[in-house]
Amino acid sequence: MSYSLAIEYLYGLQKHGIKLGLETIRLLLEQVGNPQLALRVLHIGGTNGKGSTAAMAAAMLQHSGKRVGLYTSPHLVEFRERIRVNGCMITEEQVAKLVTHVRAILGPDLTPTFFEMTTAIAFLHFVESNVDVAVIEVGLGGRFDATNVVPQPLACAITTIGLDHQEHLGKTEEAIAFEKGGIIKPHVPIVIGRMGSKAGGVLRQIAIELSAPLWQLGQDFHIEAKGSERFLYRGTSQVVDDLLCSLAGRHQWDNAACALALLEAADRAGIQTGQPAARAGLRTVLWEGRLESIEEDPKVLLDGAHNPPAAKVLSQYLQEYVSTHPTSRIILVWGMMRDKDHREFMAPLLPLVSEIVLTQTSLARSATVDELRLALDTWSGPVLEAVFPMDALTLAKGRCTPHDLICIAGSLMLVGEVKAAVRGCGLSPIRG
Repeated sequence: MSYSLAIEYLYGLQKHGIKLGLETIRLLLEQVGNPQLALRVLHIGGTNGKGSTAAMAAAMLQHSGKRVGLYTSPHLVEFRERIRVNGCMITEEQVAKLVTHVRAILGPDLTPTFFEMTTAIAFLHFVESNVDVAVIEVGLGGRFDATNVVPQPLACAITTIGLDHQEHLGKTEEAIAFEKGGIIKPHVPIVIGRMGSKAGGVLRQIAIELSAPLWQLGQDFHIEAKGSERFLYRGTSQVVDDLLCSLAGRHQWDNAACALALLEAADRAGIQTGQPAARAGLRTVLWEGRLESIEEDPKVLLDGAHNPPAAKVLSQYLQEYVSTHPTSRIILVWGMMRDKDHREFMAPLLPLVSEIVLTQTSLARSATVDELRLALDTWSGPVLEAVFPMDALTLAKGRCTPHDLICIAGSLMLVGEVKAAVRGCGLSPIRG
């Protein structure tokens, strides 16, 4: 099977949609030899920040000399972004080989989803690559997510809890915390970030019932600012000073703290990192599409914020930007999925932006510009529209000065389409 046929086959599995549950993935992994049982895993979930935290943990581990697998989702441009070893994407040949192998083994009654198949391929690739540790990001939720088949990870983390994917995870933060808390395992350390007392209480109760040591940001480990760019991490057993994170935004300091606490827990299981590796990893980590600047004069910023909690984080960054660039206007290029809360997303951003350009991605789930406009009925500023994302960016550029900021946000899928167009390459169709 060629790479293009393998991708076409994977794309076809999307017809099975999202099926939360572990029965199919367990049967699938059993048929391919249970590769997950051969891996030492750090498992990371949360509403927002889990991808950044995973990237940071992987970067720090790699700088310590470890061979590190990293599995994340969704991808922005290229399917192979999801599965990396020491920062290198899985090759097209490896994707084709593994898809051919797994497809040949599948029993006739087994119908895995796209994400279940991709998870199996990632585990197999990491075993074949002889990784020392695999950093695994949860896809959706936790309890019934396909990644939740590792019986005894080295440690787990849940970065944040917020309202998102309520149709699958529940209508309240407590219900969502219960689902995400499903990755907590007996006696395995669990690291949790900043969150409301009710959600934190749910996770703490699960940890107590499973005798899992729980470390919470702000209580058991801390971040202290050392000027505007550097910070100190004060953990349960170590203090790491003079830290600098390459990812923009103060919220990334919280993600860095969770990654450092996760590595502290892994250190107790024999996966040692060391302070020089921690500093180097955070200083050089790359994670595209999160407050990523792709152009200057005017500055063009890509951010994958796609739910109300992420919009609040984005608004904090934009507030800081306005305070340091008082003559700059902010033009928001906004596209979003239909199933998201458009009004709640825009509420913290509207006071900061001067103009809005509405757009939409090529996905069927994408809200139309007319649907997005309904969420702006109380806003009096200019609202323009361009159905195609790059046309929206061109329109925004035509309305700003070199000193202004164009922020493209609302969907990782939107960010991916812009990145693909800027690179001049095709977009992989499988992006959920």
